Amino acid sequence: MPLDLSSLQKAVESFDRSLDVAAKDKLESMPADYQEVIKAGVIQNFEFTYELCWKFMKRWLETNLSPMIADGVTRRELFRLAAESRLIEDVEQWMIYHDARNQTAHIYDPKIAREVYETARGFVKDAARLLQALEARND
Repeated sequence: MPLDLSSLQKAVESFDRSLDVAAKDKLESMPADYQEVIKAGVIQNFEFTYELCWKFMKRWLETNLSPMIADGVTRRELFRLAAESRLIEDVEQWMIYHDARNQTAHIYDPKIAREVYETARGFVKDAARLLQALEARND
């Protein structure tokens, strides 16, 4: 049974649009308050898209390999399974995204927000690649 990927598609599209709005040439011309709000929007899109990505990895693995394959596994193990199934390429890069997501969930600190923002800027390509892999293998 195919997975309904529409929520992930919408999240990746929204995330990509938020990064377009936050493009450096646009962002630098804005007042500092606007920059902060736009960066916060990028981070929120990152958080939401990241959460959907790992959940769709898990669903795909359970649907296509075994219903219990991802029960109780660590995120690193989930990413390893996804890489073995050619859904993602780089387990360590996905762990960086996971760590960045965890940082946003526990405390707000401007320095951490800047680091997560920079990490998020690279994430959109990997999220789009995952979506493409899921679409290609969604039967």
